[in-house]
Amino acid sequence: MENFTFNLLHSDSEIPYHLLLLADETKEAINQYIFKSDIYLLHNDIENIAVMALYKKSNSELEIKNVAVIESYRSKGIGGILMDKAKEIAKENHYKTLTVGTSDTGFQQIRFYEKNGFTKNGILKDFFIKNYPVPIYENGLQMKDMILLVHHLTK
Repeated sequence: MENFTFNLLHSDSEIPYHLLLLADETKEAINQYIFKSDIYLLHNDIENIAVMALYKKSNSELEIKNVAVIESYRSKGIGGILMDKAKEIAKENHYKTLTVGTSDTGFQQIRFYEKNGFTKNGILKDFFIKNYPVPIYENGLQMKDMILLVHHLTK
């Protein structure tokens, strides 16, 4: 079994855009949230294999702004490890909910979050149309709405 280390990135560290861009379309979009987020890296002895950005939305809500795993480690349970860590961090800091938003065309991502205990909680209509300068496509469909999901934390 491979050993993984999970660390909070120091504020003076270089931002791992190469990883963040696996889950978000542009550096400009990432810059909208990354400087107010805590960035966590999951790495093995050789390389960083995953990233997660968590943003304090309120005293009771922690939001997952970005989560990405490098291609060679996908479908190996790494995303589940990150979700468990996000829940653990949220509980330790007394948040009541952990939230995330993803594209209405991100069918695999929606299933992933639901599998990890999240439920659909709302829709931001035309989010990807209003917030990105050019149309973005996923699964052959134009991304339009953001699907909001929530996980209620229990003691």
